Amino acid sequence: MKNRQSIIAYILLGVFLLGGAAYYIVPFLTTSKVSTINLAVPSDAPTFVKEGEVTFLKAGKAHIKIDVEIAENENERAKGLMYRSSIPDSVGMLFIFDHPEPQSFWMHNTSIPLDIIYVDEHKKIISIAANTEPYSDEAVPSLGDAQYVVEVNAGFSERNNIKTGDAISF
Repeated sequence: MKNRQSIIAYILLGVFLLGGAAYYIVPFLTTSKVSTINLAVPSDAPTFVKEGEVTFLKAGKAHIKIDVEIAENENERAKGLMYRSSIPDSVGMLFIFDHPEPQSFWMHNTSIPLDIIYVDEHKKIISIAANTEPYSDEAVPSLGDAQYVVEVNAGFSERNNIKTGDAISF
């Protein structure tokens, strides 16, 4: 009888030890080794603050006006419209550079598709990158020397018939 009780005690001890070992080992076996990219927009995402207006001109006449935030220093230009979950169709961002040169933008940490409108030193639109891909790290270059860039919601240019050769004022 004592022998039988000893065997049962050893079996119970073994089950207990195996259960404890499994408790610590199983999480390591089921954890995915693949990292993921967090595409969530932070809860403290920036909100739009009007700092000016941009008017799009056709044949020298006012065509449509939007409210803009202005990015005029390196830090503001680097951040752009990153971390925004949306912007109204009536707003955008105006980037101002010190002198005209080829510009190149990307969509890193930008969750909304945009039209990127490149403008020369005479405020004439030289190229439009329409419907850019959110979160893309691919360069979106100007097709010439640009001193100003306007970012607006994707499709804005097409909906409002904004074309290369049109102009802006601000």
